[in-house]
Amino acid sequence: MKVAVFGVGYVGSVTAACLAAGGHEVCGVDVDPLKVDMINAGHSPVVEPGLDDLVASTVAAGTLRATTDCAEALDGADVSLVCVGTPSTATGSTELAHLCNAVHDIAAALRVCRPPASGFHSVVIRSTVPPGTVENVVQPVFAAGGDVQVGTAMCPEFLREGTGLADFYAPPFVVVGTADDRVAAAVGELLAFVGEPVRAVDVRCAEALKYACNAYHAVKVSFANEMGRMFRPFGVDGRAMMELFCSDTTLNVSKAYLRPAFAFGGSCLPKDLRALLYLARMNSADMPLLQGTLASNELVVRDVVDRVAAESGRVVALLGLSFKSATDDVRESPNVELAERLLGKGYELRIYDSIVNPVDLVGANRRHLESKLPHLERLLTDTPLTALRGADLAIVSSTAESVRDALVAEPPRRVIDLSGRLGDRIEALPGYQGTGW
Repeated sequence: MKVAVFGVGYVGSVTAACLAAGGHEVCGVDVDPLKVDMINAGHSPVVEPGLDDLVASTVAAGTLRATTDCAEALDGADVSLVCVGTPSTATGSTELAHLCNAVHDIAAALRVCRPPASGFHSVVIRSTVPPGTVENVVQPVFAAGGDVQVGTAMCPEFLREGTGLADFYAPPFVVVGTADDRVAAAVGELLAFVGEPVRAVDVRCAEALKYACNAYHAVKVSFANEMGRMFRPFGVDGRAMMELFCSDTTLNVSKAYLRPAFAFGGSCLPKDLRALLYLARMNSADMPLLQGTLASNELVVRDVVDRVAAESGRVVALLGLSFKSATDDVRESPNVELAERLLGKGYELRIYDSIVNPVDLVGANRRHLESKLPHLERLLTDTPLTALRGADLAIVSSTAESVRDALVAEPPRRVIDLSGRLGDRIEALPGYQGTGW
């Protein structure tokens, strides 16, 4: 394929050289003539292990060149990859000026240069941009049409400085966000030599993915450092502890818990977090990440209460009371906390839980429930249908089949899904919404 890469900084240089080495005809475009001259002389404009040799070999083979002229780069090109910088502004927002300039330059050049043989050109954003950028900023530039049909997409990169070439050839995934099958096919053809299947997703999902990945990497660094800082006064080698921590690939280093849903609760997580924060205070160690975790958990509960308050109805069915399905443990259950707050706001609450029976609860489990919901027996219903009948809104954490059947048979105006595991039947209901989706 014939490819124009806009921006030959770190991402653009690695992308251009690797694509050229993969057999494509690549032209880098940059406003800085020094970068352009360096590439044409067979040198990388950025320091990256192995990149200088790759640029030299691809330039010598005639598959890579660079220019400051957009029309020259786009002459007959099938794909534009936009790899310009999107730095932070003084307020922390994303600066899109370079991206806007590149996109408008592409649109202008496509009107005057020779079109691709297919008559179709793909504009693919590789720069990190907020969700909605492709849809609201990039796509409208090409809406007027012209001799060349243009499709747009987001294809985030996952290149780490220092291992950029290895990361390009062995990415964690290849994702393209687009509503145009032709663009998805073009990206698949462009990156076929990498050997990783292309995952086609909604464009906003692709835009959000890069932010989520980088945020999680930052959280991991901070978590490891907080653990080391926490336990150092106790004579604990944080390196040895975290080495053992990472050996658990079932829960710790895995997809477990990494699913948007409701707040955490139960007999372990809240109390152990509080215990760690107490130990930190006693040793004058700040733990902002752990402190923020409790605050973030509280915001999840508050958000659901606020969403209920935004509805006009006053009758609420709460389907599920324990802190997670298949257990009767209500200790520090966020569902119990939710029920207590809604009752305090004057809502008529009907509760169904197929497992929780106040008569059978003992010990701390019973005491916690009595302290939060002393009149629970008056609120409980025998079936989910009874709870739903006449309800304006249902808040659902239970995934029992009887609950799903009842929601279909007696759908309220609004369903708030706290688990994300209710399935297509429930998600298709007119009033359905999730906690984080």
